[in-house]
Amino acid sequence: MIYRFRVILDNDTDEDIFRDLEIRETDTLEDLHNIVTQSFGFDGSEMASFYISNDVWEQGEEISLFDLSDDGSARLMNETSLDSVVHEAQTKLIYVYDFMSMWTFYVELAEIVDETEGHDYPNLMFVQGQVPDTAPEKVFQADEDDDYNEFDDGIDVDDYEDLDFNENWN
Repeated sequence: MIYRFRVILDNDTDEDIFRDLEIRETDTLEDLHNIVTQSFGFDGSEMASFYISNDVWEQGEEISLFDLSDDGSARLMNETSLDSVVHEAQTKLIYVYDFMSMWTFYVELAEIVDETEGHDYPNLMFVQGQVPDTAPEKVFQADEDDDYNEFDDGIDVDDYEDLDFNENWN
């Protein structure tokens, strides 16, 4: 079977930048990494990882290009077939290329089709948009919680009588 993916660059412009790709379900994530980098015009020499994602694009388990873990237990792209991480029930991956620039892509399985005889795979099917010269800047921001104030605990530290501890605690 052939997996058809839409790979969308996470960017802050009005222009949609994506590639539609075809690849065999038995190919590895490293094969997908190669076609993604080539189709977006990268040389493929930087560190990269895929992350299994849920329906709201929350980043899950990492599958990396190289094992940088202390104990050698990292899951690797070249050992992971596409059909072991992507299927009808699990259709989304996040792909990060070049951890210094943080090029981030949303990878979604759009369709599973029969292999067409005479076609070479992987295959770049469609190109939309130009990749910017530099990666879109990532803004990491915590959710605001207006109800929380770490210093508003109701304790008067100047009133030692109300601090509620036994002075002979040793």
